[in-house]
Amino acid sequence: MSDVLNNRAHHRYELEVEGYLATEHYKLDGNLITFEHTEVPKELGGKGVGSRLVQGALDQVRASGLKLIPQCPFVKAWIEKHPDYQDLVKV
Repeated sequence: MSDVLNNRAHHRYELEVEGYLATEHYKLDGNLITFEHTEVPKELGGKGVGSRLVQGALDQVRASGLKLIPQCPFVKAWIEKHPDYQDLVKV
């Protein structure tokens, strides 16, 4: 099973599945992280990879004590469906 990794050099979280790389691109400013764009290869579409990526990334955001701006529509919608992650969103 693949784990979500934080590739700080490329400002993205990564999840490798079946030889493909799904990514969550972010911008970090102090203790505020903005999730800008989620990319999931079409070969992985419909397999829940995007959700696994977002959840793994958000778990790391929480562990790091960061606050989130969910600029990406996919991330915003995911958080709306998972209220236990709404405390991460900067108000």
